[in-house]
Amino acid sequence: MEISRRTWIAAIRLAIVMSAIAALAAITIASVGSVSDTTIVATVAVVAFAASWVQTGRLQRSAAAPANMLSPG
Repeated sequence: MEISRRTWIAAIRLAIVMSAIAALAAITIASVGSVSDTTIVATVAVVAFAASWVQTGRLQRSAAAPANMLSPG
């Protein structure tokens, strides 16, 4: 599977934005209260995964797929 230039640019842009947001969130959470590093990393990973699907357009492609993939037989 070949990855298009548009997809690479979107992924890099998303990675930069998510890294900046994650750093700010970690600093804010650390100054407010006690939250484990694992919780912060897991949250960032889940949000980044979901955002990557939206940013690269995979969410629209998978939503457009037909619900019934079985052929009548």
